[in-house]
Amino acid sequence: MMKQIIDNSDLHFEHKLWEKEILFWLDEIRSFQNRLEEIQRKWTHPDVLVEMGQFQNQFILHQGKIEELKEEIEQHELRIAGQFMAREDAIDRVALKYHQEMRDKMETQRNLYINLKTRFFSFLGKYM
Repeated sequence: MMKQIIDNSDLHFEHKLWEKEILFWLDEIRSFQNRLEEIQRKWTHPDVLVEMGQFQNQFILHQGKIEELKEEIEQHELRIAGQFMAREDAIDRVALKYHQEMRDKMETQRNLYINLKTRFFSFLGKYM
């Protein structure tokens, strides 16, 4: 059986995609927070304010998790850069396992975020 060689440039490319996705999420969360401020100016009903507060908290939690992922990606990118500087094109097993874990974390975050957005758009549909 032939061993598959995973090139650092492939991982670098995936990191760049993740970083762009993360920047988009962070920008989108800022936009959602602006929508919440608009709703806050229009509505005073306690039920609306409670639901709004829940979204604010979830946006803060997601923002924190997204920032953590961004930091992890940057750290892994530094490791890859170090290997590149040492003229090691193929990634080592430990780094590959870490990258696969990062991929899983990104997928989990993506699914959680999509779910939050879906619920938020439903909320906006009721109160905007």
